[in-house]
Amino acid sequence: MSIEARLGHTFADRDLLLLALTHRSVSADDPGRADNERLEFLGDAVLQLVITERLYQDYPQFPEGQMAKIRAALVSRPTLAEIARTIDLGAYLELSPSEERSGGRGKDSILANAMEAVIGAVYLDAGLEVAGRMILDLWGGRIEDRARQPGIKDYKTRLQEVLAQAGKRPAYEVTGSGPDHDRWFVAEVVIDGEVMGRGEGRSKKEAEQGAAEEALRRLAQS
Repeated sequence: MSIEARLGHTFADRDLLLLALTHRSVSADDPGRADNERLEFLGDAVLQLVITERLYQDYPQFPEGQMAKIRAALVSRPTLAEIARTIDLGAYLELSPSEERSGGRGKDSILANAMEAVIGAVYLDAGLEVAGRMILDLWGGRIEDRARQPGIKDYKTRLQEVLAQAGKRPAYEVTGSGPDHDRWFVAEVVIDGEVMGRGEGRSKKEAEQGAAEEALRRLAQS
């Protein structure tokens, strides 16, 4: 099955699709090639708008703060990567040989970014209505599920509660890189002097949530 069939959209401008599937490792190896980072930036904004509008229209009882929490979970890297896997997006990506060898097709960060880039490409190719319909189809019942349990993925709170039972507290160390309009943050959560989780994202909060999620996973396995 083609990626267009999986997306439910046939591109009028196929170059947009090819660009959306081109990872930055390709342009790093060949500076003459463009990559999907700009489309990713655009797709993030489109995704945020579509999810926000759906929450605003369907859940008038929710205050701004609750809608923000639900949206944050729905547009998070883990959710984007999960949805990318449902359409096998990794199989269609163009990666550099080194990124291919390092397992890039399965990395959450690469899959999440590519999913946003594809959204941006569909938006440019066919407009907001088509892009919005695709997003809502792909996200399926996740919006309703999250609206029923808006706090289920507040990993920082859950980690704090778990550690409090043992008299411990997590400490977060966050670093940022990139220009002001396109910052990228990396967070590590330290417990008893040991790094227990690492997360990345476009905001400190998203990066810390990712780090807390990984720490919870490791603690559950120990």
